[in-house]
Amino acid sequence: MTTEWDMDALGRVQIEAEEGERLSRFATRSSASLGRERDELPDAYRTCFQRDRDRILHCKSFRRLANKTQVFLAPEGDHYRTRLTHTLEVAQIARDIARPLRLNEDLTEAIALGHDLGHTPFGHAGERALRRAIGSRVGVSEEDGDRFRGLFRHNEQSVRVVRFLEKDGRGLNLTREVLDGIRCHAGTLRASTLEGRVVARADRIAYVNHDIDDAVRAGLLTEDMLPAASRAILGGSSSERIQTMVEDVIAASDGAGDVLMSREKEDALLDLRSFLFENLYNTGDAKQEEPKAEQMLVSLFDYFMDHVDEVPQEYLRACESDVARVADYVSSMTDRYAIRVYQEVFVPRAWKLGM
Repeated sequence: MTTEWDMDALGRVQIEAEEGERLSRFATRSSASLGRERDELPDAYRTCFQRDRDRILHCKSFRRLANKTQVFLAPEGDHYRTRLTHTLEVAQIARDIARPLRLNEDLTEAIALGHDLGHTPFGHAGERALRRAIGSRVGVSEEDGDRFRGLFRHNEQSVRVVRFLEKDGRGLNLTREVLDGIRCHAGTLRASTLEGRVVARADRIAYVNHDIDDAVRAGLLTEDMLPAASRAILGGSSSERIQTMVEDVIAASDGAGDVLMSREKEDALLDLRSFLFENLYNTGDAKQEEPKAEQMLVSLFDYFMDHVDEVPQEYLRACESDVARVADYVSSMTDRYAIRVYQEVFVPRAWKLGM
């Protein structure tokens, strides 16, 4: 029996029609998506970008983010960010920007939730280690510049995860707009959609501010140590700075056909970022354990290159190259899983003599 509630339910077609009326002329409409690599029947109630968001949220790689380092490797305490909490904060900030600009929030959220799925264990230290391990196998060193940096990039790996590794090699079959946004959230790449550019902005706003917040909580920094000019412009706490930057992006982007920040606010953000590289990311107590983590990943990569038959089957289907297969496997590991595998491979186990 049809009820009044059933009659009010929104189907996909109605949602797409509402997007046409509600969204900005600069927004990406679900009905105008460039589609997927493999055609699928549309969902009755969800747009294509809503389906992508849900697929990412429920995939294995997303769950693994809970046990991957953001900045602080194995901190003692429950309140430091992980790669998962970073991802959720990026999604929240990105939606707060997209909503008043009348961009597509579902596309924005899907890109934000998927942007770090390919990140290594142990944060950027793990990314550096894996790049070095790959380079030693293919004869490329740091002196080779961009060629070396291109050996492993977490944004490109995130795209590999959703295209080839998830669902036993079938991938998630996401829309081209989501794939583009994930690939272009880092470095000098610019997403083809404004929603993707929002995520790139939100990612930088999020990690600069929550890394400061975690460092203050750990006693490694104080607010007074931050550049005074940046604090004067952006605010004296992480929450104040996030609000200032979000409002600035909205104001600068309104009607511009791009996602922008004012020069004053962007320079202040870049000064904070430079300060973190000099005082937190590259030096200090938070980095003391990183050389051990890097050596662990290099050792694991080398071991599995010599024992490819021990790599799980799901990582053997994606490509023909052993280097890529092993990189897929090692980069997928959580911090604690990498430690456990390392112990199983390299640490002698006690055994009992017969009585």
